[in-house]
Amino acid sequence: MKSKVFQSLDEAVADVPDGATIMFGGFGAPGVPRNLIAALLGQGAKELTGISNTPGWPGHSVDIARLIEARRMRKIVCSFVHASPTLEELIEAGEMELELVPQGTLSERIRAAGAGIGAFYTATGVGTEAAKGKEHKSIDCRDYLLEYPLRADYAFIRAYRADTFGNLQYRLSQRNFGPIMAQAARTTIVEVEEEFLEPGAMDPDQVHTPGIFVSRMVQIPPAPEGIGDSPVPE
Repeated sequence: MKSKVFQSLDEAVADVPDGATIMFGGFGAPGVPRNLIAALLGQGAKELTGISNTPGWPGHSVDIARLIEARRMRKIVCSFVHASPTLEELIEAGEMELELVPQGTLSERIRAAGAGIGAFYTATGVGTEAAKGKEHKSIDCRDYLLEYPLRADYAFIRAYRADTFGNLQYRLSQRNFGPIMAQAARTTIVEVEEEFLEPGAMDPDQVHTPGIFVSRMVQIPPAPEGIGDSPVPE
């Protein structure tokens, strides 16, 4: 079996093409794949579509905001945004598209893709801007919206521990989006905090994402090369 362990972050993202759709894990600092994002910035892919809880925190850390500021994104699908002059400028100029999705709906659309669900109805968003152009259906005297799955070419996620087969264990909020994104992407690339374990060394109860959903893994380099959870100074 071809090894899933890559020797460098640059090698792991080398084939990401222009125009790719990428899911970026993270719910707060612990789950943001900062090292993979930094490698992608150096790799040069552009016209990207990002799927993430947020479009990052402008000017304070290595996250999706850096890709937006570098004019490498053409669309972002997220649940809320922070004040970002660059993002506003690009949207107003028609150079970037923003799709805001309620957080629970975003999570369920990602999960639906990995579960093979063709579409689903939700009451979230009825009567708001999020309902425009969407099919409505009344079920048990309540209105619902039809939502479709979100799929991606790649998922960039961060995990606490992994074995060489790709079984993953998360810590803190890494688990919020990591498992569903790993299942919804064609190629899942993981930055891992701890040294890789041999298959069978992990307690099965601690496996949060099975290795069948993981394509590539890289151990995060030690500081100063590796990027941790703390904001990176300008």
